[in-house]
Amino acid sequence: MNIVGIICEYNPFHNGHLKHIEEIKKLYPDSLIICVMSGHFTQRGNVSVLNKWEKTKLALTYGVNIVVELPFVFASQSADIFAKASIELLDELHCDTLVFGSECNDINLLSYMAETQVYNKKYQKTIKKYMETGTNYPTACSKALFELTGKKINTPNDILGITYIREILLSESNIKPVCIKRNTDYHSKTLTPSITSATSIRYSLSKGEDISPYVPSKVKINHPHLDQDYFSFLKYKIVTSKNLSIYQTVDEGIENRILKYINYSKNIDELILKVKTKRYTYNKLMRMFTHILCDFTKEEAKKFTNNEYIRILGFNPKGQEYLNKIKKVLNLPLITTFSTFSNPMLEIEKRVTAVYASPFNEKDKVKLCEAEYKEGPIIY
Repeated sequence: MNIVGIICEYNPFHNGHLKHIEEIKKLYPDSLIICVMSGHFTQRGNVSVLNKWEKTKLALTYGVNIVVELPFVFASQSADIFAKASIELLDELHCDTLVFGSECNDINLLSYMAETQVYNKKYQKTIKKYMETGTNYPTACSKALFELTGKKINTPNDILGITYIREILLSESNIKPVCIKRNTDYHSKTLTPSITSATSIRYSLSKGEDISPYVPSKVKINHPHLDQDYFSFLKYKIVTSKNLSIYQTVDEGIENRILKYINYSKNIDELILKVKTKRYTYNKLMRMFTHILCDFTKEEAKKFTNNEYIRILGFNPKGQEYLNKIKKVLNLPLITTFSTFSNPMLEIEKRVTAVYASPFNEKDKVKLCEAEYKEGPIIY
């Protein structure tokens, strides 16, 4: 039996995600699928349209056997940190295969690029050369790879796939990376027939449009949680903070630009467009604002370099049987509720959930905050 890993955010779960799971089942008919999933805030800094419990239920409904939470301290960080922590969890859970979407669908090419990053001694020096010209880090990495290999990779899923493979190499994991073809434009705001990007779905949700043709039938998003819902909270946090530079990813004096433009911005997109510089990408600024909003400081970030537990958000009978089989040989504690384990990383999840619940009505706010530390995994 293959133990197949998926690294995902499901923001929201759509037809492309369902196809991904179906393709895995075709490739590996006798497999168990483990999903490492970010929670209420994502790697790009976006708020999750649905809360993590709703996302977990959907993943289980459509064929995943186990859903594991990627802690906020890693899920809201750069692709390097996000990928490292995700691979670490999959490795700990004895996954033998990682299946991810790819625009080029050429695993040999992606592996070659990852090997260049790990083993070519000129790679880091070349990145530094480009960054000294003011180029942002992702672009510098892309340019360095092109200079050293003559191959250009600039599509988001391919770039993330290279990062996954690199972390597999660096950790000396036995996980086998496998890619499947992705046909949609990850960043496009335009809906395309049947399978479209999560970005386009979120954009349509923000305009109150019907997205039912683009998501499986059991995906119901009656009250989506959108980035714009949190702007007033972010603005309050920024204008009342005595020192923005204490927050994770607030570097190089960017706090001065934030303070300069915060009172002249009506929403998060407007603030980003005003603050953005050549060195700061849209996603990097979104992550930065998420860290400010959630009070996540550099001091806290320094304390967390590796996963300290495996938190199970949900499973089905097959997943439960597998967890019972391997739990005694795991190196990390396997936890299901707060009451069974005390850890600072886990306490941050409680705080982040409280922030996520801030725009809710009082009843839903209390329900979600209590679910964070009272409820066990969803059993499907």
